[in-house]
Amino acid sequence: MKSVASTSSDSSSSSVAPSPLPSGEYEVFLSFRGPDVRNTFADHLYTFLSRSKIRTFRDNEELHKGEEISPGLLRAIGESKIYIPVLTEQYASSKWCLRELAKMVECWKQEIKGHLILPIFYFVEPRDVGHQEGTYKQAFERHSQNCNPKLVEEWKEALQVVSKMKGWHVMQSDG
Repeated sequence: MKSVASTSSDSSSSSVAPSPLPSGEYEVFLSFRGPDVRNTFADHLYTFLSRSKIRTFRDNEELHKGEEISPGLLRAIGESKIYIPVLTEQYASSKWCLRELAKMVECWKQEIKGHLILPIFYFVEPRDVGHQEGTYKQAFERHSQNCNPKLVEEWKEALQVVSKMKGWHVMQSDG
């Protein structure tokens, strides 16, 4: 398994490949907001997938610089067959997470390639994600002030699509 360096100020799972990715290098693209679950849930999930011999793309905690998704990241998303966005309370506060999710949905809509999105709703309700309520509403109020309106609408639509998918609702146990 390779861990690919990221460089985003949003601390998402977005990753920038240091060199071009060979075709089919990753089977799963793991998307998460780093500060929320990097050292807990996302790390456990990545470890489980790795031990199961599933080649999984994730970042290694470096931060993204700039606004555009790199060609290496786009290639990793496009070539992965399974996308696992870990939707947390602050996921929508990360422009990088939203960019990744929009690209995942775009690839998923191209049914001929057989992409699958398996969202994990981690302490968030799918309804809140889809309707941009709670922390998602707050994040979009901020994005609406400083992002291209067309891009913001694309992100909202991607969240609506994913919120309707069957995924997992992972809750932390009290014990």
